[in-house]
Amino acid sequence: MTVLRIGLLWHSAAAGNLGVGALSVGNIALAREAASRAGVTPHFTLFGGREVATPYIVGDDIEVRTIDGRYMISPGGYFADMRTMDIMLDIGAGDSFADIYPNKRFAYLMSTKALAIWAGVPLILSPQTIGPFSHRLHTSVAAWACRRAAMVFARDPLSMDVLHRMAPTAKARQVIDVAFALPFDRPVRSPVEPIKVGINVSGLLMSGGYGSSNDYGLTLDYPALTRRLITEFSAMPGVEVHLVPHVIAPAMPRDDDGAASDALKAEFPNVVRVPNFASPSAAKSYIAGLDFLTGARMHATIAAYSAGVPVVPISYSRKFEGLFGGLNYPWTVPARSMGTDAALAFILDAFARRKVVAGDIAAGNAVITAGLEDYTAELTRQFAAIGR
Repeated sequence: MTVLRIGLLWHSAAAGNLGVGALSVGNIALAREAASRAGVTPHFTLFGGREVATPYIVGDDIEVRTIDGRYMISPGGYFADMRTMDIMLDIGAGDSFADIYPNKRFAYLMSTKALAIWAGVPLILSPQTIGPFSHRLHTSVAAWACRRAAMVFARDPLSMDVLHRMAPTAKARQVIDVAFALPFDRPVRSPVEPIKVGINVSGLLMSGGYGSSNDYGLTLDYPALTRRLITEFSAMPGVEVHLVPHVIAPAMPRDDDGAASDALKAEFPNVVRVPNFASPSAAKSYIAGLDFLTGARMHATIAAYSAGVPVVPISYSRKFEGLFGGLNYPWTVPARSMGTDAALAFILDAFARRKVVAGDIAAGNAVITAGLEDYTAELTRQFAAIGR
């Protein structure tokens, strides 16, 4: 059987940000399925930033390359490794194909794409957020990459709109986030267990962002909302509050959900501080055993949604609204336009109406199934064409 060398650009085998990890594991699962349908044997090389944690993506058909300045300019570095690939699947770390981050990140994202295009290696932009782009130069080079890609997949309607306006001739489809394909094991629940309410605490929002007191222009007080939620849920008979971290970043304390959860555990000793997870699938498996979750890390809320757990995402950026809006899901807190009192009431109402929320999740499953199948089918077509 033909071995297909698949490069996975801006993926991670060991990210403490389990959202990036969920994208990587999910994309590999879908690529394996596509390879099986195409009759080829996949061999994966992950290209991404430096990680120091224990890898959770391992195997004889997995290799990892670390992208940094030296690797990019070395004669035996990125360009040499990338040219040995039969195809590149670029997921842009989920939401990094935009100019909302520092210029250095945008330069890395674009240079890795450009080199693949110039080398003639087929480039697929796997399902991701596209944009926003606010600078003319950034918009122009991003549009060029989209037009030259073999296919561009947007994971939500807002991204698809950006793509259509920026590069109307690009070969593109709207599908769904590949983290919906993340494997997990559903825990066995006892009928005498308490009602388990998960709060995915964002270290980033507890800190106000990476640099200031309100980087994201929130109209609610996120730390106050979090404390009030803990207080309200803890006072309910038969309810047990679980603090669920999804980004573990000891080297970046402002971004670290674990540190934020530890601080809240010290304030509220009766809550359960869930231990840091070893992998994205471990996190999703734990979340699948909850009765309700609210959270501000998008992939923690995707884990809940795809496991059928009633969930209220707290949206601090366009990526939430695009994704959950595309599922016609009405249970999202718009943190840039809703006040603290209203958000608290909204979340408590969703908890009280958990059966209704679960029904709204079930209504979106067809969209998810169709999106994952559309993406897998296109990968199958691309893999089969290369493997001939």
